Amino acid sequence: MSYIGREPAYGSFEKQSLTADGSTTTFDLNYTVGSSSSILVSVAGVHQEPEVAYNLAAGGTQITFTAAPTTGDTVFVIFLGIAYDAGELLSSGTITNKTAETSVADDDLILIYDTSADALRKMTKANFAPAVTLSYSSGTATGDGSTTGFTINSGRAVADVLVMVNGVTLVPTTDYTISGTTLTFATAPAASAEIVYRYLPIST
Repeated sequence: MSYIGREPAYGSFEKQSLTADGSTTTFDLNYTVGSSSSILVSVAGVHQEPEVAYNLAAGGTQITFTAAPTTGDTVFVIFLGIAYDAGELLSSGTITNKTAETSVADDDLILIYDTSADALRKMTKANFAPAVTLSYSSGTATGDGSTTGFTINSGRAVADVLVMVNGVTLVPTTDYTISGTTLTFATAPAASAEIVYRYLPIST
């Protein structure tokens, strides 16, 4: 048969038969399940409604019927989904220091994979904080129509200083250069022009 779109995919689901005796209501399950809707339950050929005809118990390892299935009834469970504990999927020692942190909020914890140790490690956001302090500052000057050289903060290069004249951002190297503490304009700013220096953050 042809299909429009993707062809249906078929999975393989585990089945478990239960032996009814007319009195037992709780049965151990072969697999741990996360919710009562993760299994299909049939009693004497009748599909049972989750949370009404049965519920899960013991953390999803048992099924408890509201009424004990009658002796001789055919009872079986189809597992649609199986719950896994991370500890079952990861070998012992894969996650180091499993004890929950009490000094930081849960959303401050990050798992990373340490390739040198071949293991997952728990880190806090503080471990990823910048190791340097960023410094922000600015300066101003006023043009006079003839002066091209102005004094700026030391330790600056043309690439980390933004210069604006009357609100217009100039182009580094093309419109101005920096040597030591002197910023030199290619063309002198006009008289009364407002000059603003914005020092980009650098490591301190």
